[in-house]
Amino acid sequence: AGFIKSPLSQKRLTQDSVELYCEAIGNPIPEIQWWFEGNDPNETYAQLWDGARQDRVKINATYNLHSTSTISIANLTGDDSGMYECRASNDPDRNHLSKSPKVKWIRSQANVFVIERPEITAQVAESSGKLILSCNISAPHLSITGHQWIHKDKVLEEDKKTDTFTTYEIDGTREEHSGVYECVFEANPQIRGQVNISVAPQVTAYKKSEHGNEGDTGVLVCKNPSFPAVTTWSWSKTGHGVSAALENASGRYIIKSSGNKTELRILKLDIEQDTGDYYCNGTNSFGTGEATVNLRVRSRLAALWPFLGIVAEVLVLVTIIFIYEKRRKPDEVPDGKRPPGKSNATNHKDKNVRQRNAN
Repeated sequence: AGFIKSPLSQKRLTQDSVELYCEAIGNPIPEIQWWFEGNDPNETYAQLWDGARQDRVKINATYNLHSTSTISIANLTGDDSGMYECRASNDPDRNHLSKSPKVKWIRSQANVFVIERPEITAQVAESSGKLILSCNISAPHLSITGHQWIHKDKVLEEDKKTDTFTTYEIDGTREEHSGVYECVFEANPQIRGQVNISVAPQVTAYKKSEHGNEGDTGVLVCKNPSFPAVTTWSWSKTGHGVSAALENASGRYIIKSSGNKTELRILKLDIEQDTGDYYCNGTNSFGTGEATVNLRVRSRLAALWPFLGIVAEVLVLVTIIFIYEKRRKPDEVPDGKRPPGKSNATNHKDKNVRQRNAN
C-alpha cells in the first residue's frame, strides 16, 4: 500500500470544525484507519471510530479502485489538539488478533492545534444618518494581516490593516439595513465575528390589492424582509368597524406561516362576506409590524359582461336594420332596374297617356 494524499496539519479555533483527508492505493485495495495521540505525555495512540467523542467524530471511507477516507470533528475543544494518524494496510492478517501482519501499516501524520477562541466585542452605533458597525478582538498576540466585512456572502469592504479593531459605515437607518454582518480578521486561523442589526418586523404585502372570483380560492401573502425573522404571524379582517382574528379552525381560512412569510387562503369566496381589508401582523422579540391587503370578490358572471355587451350591441344593430328594411317604400327602385312584370311596350303606352292628359 502507498499514499496518494496525506492529511495536512491545521490550526483551528474552539467551537470550529476540522477535516482531514487521506488517500491510498495498493493491490488488493488497502484499508484505512484513523488513530489519535493527545498532547498529554502519558497518552498513547487510540483508534478513532465513527461516532466517537459524543458523536462529534464522523468518518467516511470509500473503496473503489483505491481507498479514500475523511475524518471530520465538529465543535472542537482543547482536548482535540494532538497528532492524527492515517494508517493504511492491505495485509490479510492486518486485523488478526493473534497473528502479526506480514506487512506493517504505513502511516501518515498531521497535527491539529486547537486555539482558544478569542472574544470579539461587536457594536452598532448611529450617527448623522449613518450606522457604524465595529468589532474589537481580544487577542493581540495573533498576527492579523487584514479585515473583511461580509453580508449575505458578499464582501462589502476589505483592507490589509493589522489592527485588532475594525469598523464599517452604512448610510441609512436600521430598518433599511437590518441583517447579519460578519467582521473577519485575517489570521491563522481566520477569526470571524458577527454584528446583528435587529429591528421590529417591517411587514409588507406581496400585493396591496387582490382580486378573486366568487366560489374560487383567494390567496393573500405578506412577508418580512427585515431581521430577525418573525416568530408569530396572525391575520385579521375588519367588518362593521370591528377587527376580528381569523383562525384555521374556522373551516374556510387556511393560514400557513414560515419564518418571514405568511399566507392566508380563503376557500369558496363570497362577495358579501369576504370583500374587504385584511391585516397581516408579524411579531418578533423587537416589536410588531402590520400590513394591509384589500380583497375584491367578483361575481362569477363578471367575466361574461364584456361578451354579453357585444351580443347586445349586435342584436340592436340587427333590429335597426330589420326595421329600416321593413319601412322602405315599395316603389323605391334602384337606378338601372325595372319593377318586375312591366314590359317596354307597357312603359311606352303609359308615356302616351300622360302626354294626352297634359294636352
